[in-house]
Amino acid sequence: MAAERDYSKRASWRVLTQLVRPHWHLAVAACVLLLADIVGMLLIPTQLAALVNVAVGTRDTAELTSHGVAMLVAAVVGSGGCVASYYVASRLAAYVGRDLRVAVYKKSLALSGADFNVFGTGSMITRTLSDANVVQQTLLMTFMMVFPVPVTCVVAIVLAYGIDPVMGRMLLLITIAMLAISGVAVAKSTPIFMAMQGFVDRMNSRLREVVTGTRVIRAFGKEERERGRLDETFEDYATNAIRVNMLFSVVDCSTFFLMNVVEVLVMWMGADRVGAGAMQIGSISALLEYAMLILFFMMMAQFAMIQVPRALSCLTRTAAVLDAVPSVADPAEPKRLAAPADPRPGDEVARFSHASFRFADADEDILHDLDFSIRRGEVTAIMGNTGSGKSTVAKMLLRFHDVTAGSLLMLGTDVREVTQQDLRSHIAYVPQQAWLFSGTIAENLRDGDPSATDEELWHALDVAQAAFVHELPDGLSTRVAQGGSNFSGGQRQRLAIARALVRHADLYVFDDSFSALDYKTDAALRHALEAELANQAVVIIAQRVSTVRHAAQIVVLGDGCVVGRGTHGQLMETCPAYKDIVESQTRGGATADE
Repeated sequence: MAAERDYSKRASWRVLTQLVRPHWHLAVAACVLLLADIVGMLLIPTQLAALVNVAVGTRDTAELTSHGVAMLVAAVVGSGGCVASYYVASRLAAYVGRDLRVAVYKKSLALSGADFNVFGTGSMITRTLSDANVVQQTLLMTFMMVFPVPVTCVVAIVLAYGIDPVMGRMLLLITIAMLAISGVAVAKSTPIFMAMQGFVDRMNSRLREVVTGTRVIRAFGKEERERGRLDETFEDYATNAIRVNMLFSVVDCSTFFLMNVVEVLVMWMGADRVGAGAMQIGSISALLEYAMLILFFMMMAQFAMIQVPRALSCLTRTAAVLDAVPSVADPAEPKRLAAPADPRPGDEVARFSHASFRFADADEDILHDLDFSIRRGEVTAIMGNTGSGKSTVAKMLLRFHDVTAGSLLMLGTDVREVTQQDLRSHIAYVPQQAWLFSGTIAENLRDGDPSATDEELWHALDVAQAAFVHELPDGLSTRVAQGGSNFSGGQRQRLAIARALVRHADLYVFDDSFSALDYKTDAALRHALEAELANQAVVIIAQRVSTVRHAAQIVVLGDGCVVGRGTHGQLMETCPAYKDIVESQTRGGATADE
């Protein structure tokens, strides 16, 4: 635990420094204005004590007036510094929160699918939103409630020493005792807050799981079980929250006790020092005010310090994301992919050259020794049983995963030698799960090509057999809910296919993108694609034999290896695995294809 706590401190301070450094001028301005606020506030009791001493002693009107004017100036400086410092600190905290969210978001885009899964979707949402908010709010609270403590302590103790060294030492000892109590509280609570942030991740993941799978939970009558799982997670979080609150309640009680002790000591020792002629009677009010201000700011700091360990753990979690090294990265000196000036049918677009892939934590290859070409003007189909690695082939083409042996060439260049953006600009992809973004149909289609005209969008929709869009009252301006939940599965797939067709690419990859379509629409779509993509390379990953029957090349995968390659007729004679798939779907009729 000690090692984790040390790492937490190093990582959190490093990340915070990186976030604050671009806005150092705001940090410096906030500190200067804070100093003006504290000095002005502490000069008021100093001048008040001097005014009382003059009133009791010489009763000099001119001197009384000068002290009164000094108090007014101190009040103006202190109030102005307070308002200005809070404004500057608010801007600084807002910028830091913004930069933190942007940094985590950009890093999440740079991570591969496997890298992202190490953290999990629920945890990444928490780190991007909740953790960033905690850091932003804690930074502001720290400036407003914690930073004044050391400034107040130093200035007040210096002023107290100027009045009487004995009273100055008394304030110094009380300050050290209070800081020690607060330091112990922070050290003890940091690991608890670290655990609590993990429970926040679990609550987020469990809640997303329950909300997403509500229909399944109800269908199987598992409400009580899911309620029990949620209660367990909430109970773990509540137990740790109670531990932290108990810890800081002890600190609050100690602060209140010390405030009363200090008040008694100042009055008692101050009276003794006045009697001994070491100080004047008006100075007691100044010393009492110094002590109360020190302890007041320390009490205020307790509220912020409750959040400090939590913010440190949030920064540590952020550092874990920012320090993650992507398993798929762009080369230092990338090459450029250039499409041929005169592309012709039969030209090689992509090639798997004895390519293999395995996950970092796996003992054996997921895909092994893939060796085939994908050519322009031809349809290459990938088939195989569930779990044979078909979708992984598509992810390797897009470089979501890098080959671990052999090579994968795109337009004659190893994909590891070009940037991911350059590679993907030559590929149009329709994922296995057709995901649409909230907005309009036109906005979703223009993800393929932002400069596409309405005529091009309608053409893509017609090719994708999405005629239902013509029947919608708002046409291309029809609103799309998040995930496309206001459309059926087949409609989402056709819109996703249209989005890919809007992009003018060299390679089109359809990852089981026809599964939600009926046979008639499937056949019509394949016929339309044949004419539309006559000069492009096409990869279709499918379960239905009817979808790939007319492909120029069918690659059959089994246990991660190529067990057959050829046309439908050739494979029926030479590949038992393919023949079994065909016979199973033929025996099962239409239902076997679903």
